[in-house]
Amino acid sequence: MTKKIPRLLARALTALALTTAALSTSAHAAEKPRTITIGLVAKSQGNPVFQAARIGAQDAAKELGAKHNLTIKIDWRTPNEEDAQKQAEAIEQLVLNGAEGIAVACSDANKLTDAINSAVKNGVPVATFDSDAPASKRFVTYGVDDTECGKQTLDELAKIMNGRGVVAILAGNQNAPNLQKRVQGVRDAAKKYPGLTIRDAYHHKETPQDAAAKVEQVMQANPDITGWAMIGGWPLFTENALKWQPGTVKCVAVDALPAQLAYIRSGHVPVLLAQQCYEWGHKSVEHLINKIVLKKDPVAVKDISALIPVTKDNVDAFAKNWDKWLPK
Repeated sequence: MTKKIPRLLARALTALALTTAALSTSAHAAEKPRTITIGLVAKSQGNPVFQAARIGAQDAAKELGAKHNLTIKIDWRTPNEEDAQKQAEAIEQLVLNGAEGIAVACSDANKLTDAINSAVKNGVPVATFDSDAPASKRFVTYGVDDTECGKQTLDELAKIMNGRGVVAILAGNQNAPNLQKRVQGVRDAAKKYPGLTIRDAYHHKETPQDAAAKVEQVMQANPDITGWAMIGGWPLFTENALKWQPGTVKCVAVDALPAQLAYIRSGHVPVLLAQQCYEWGHKSVEHLINKIVLKKDPVAVKDISALIPVTKDNVDAFAKNWDKWLPK
């Protein structure tokens, strides 16, 4: 009997050691950060607003990763130029590659709805930003109220035109639902100003060169135009895009990126309406991590972002934001 006691004790100690090792291994595994991949599909690589969104997403990944003990990876799958079919393919590939969430700015809602719905069916939540796919199963959309954006653009323009003149709308991609709503907002707001005439909405490929060429072409064909409601500031990414003397043709444009701020300083564009494009990425990642990790849905499906008016009075202060949003 006495010989058995050391053996029993040895067995007990061995079992205790194994249990301790197992608990230690388990605790170590629990401490190891979970890795989450989030796909980010913007409209085009070349547009700086989407580069700012990418920086916002990356910053959110770092901040929320530290907060929740996660490793959050941003998988950037944006086509070089606007191509809704390539966006749809990117969403499908992200799902196949194991992304746990996706944020997309829709170039064409009709072409992306099926891809979004398929991702959701496969358990991958999708958020939209900038341009929505309202008929899809996305759980949240972040961006401006596009109809109100169009109205605000026209209201600001009406002020500096004293409510009189002929207005052209620079309208970008005719298939983008967010831009369609902005155009309608401009037209709706114009009804308040009997002295204003809307000549037309002019669509174009969303590159700075194509947009600047469209403005020049329209001005040559319609020299009586005295104001431009630019629902996107595409031509202002290039130098000398506006061929008139400051003040002779009035202009209000959406977006206020560094290159565009030069037109405020020159007097060609008295008001820019800045979208919070850095937040497009940041907020999208916030919503997705809330959904994936915290199992928390947004308060509302539409998370509305305010436009920030930029004028000569605040242009220098606003410009400092870009040191963070588009680091060199």
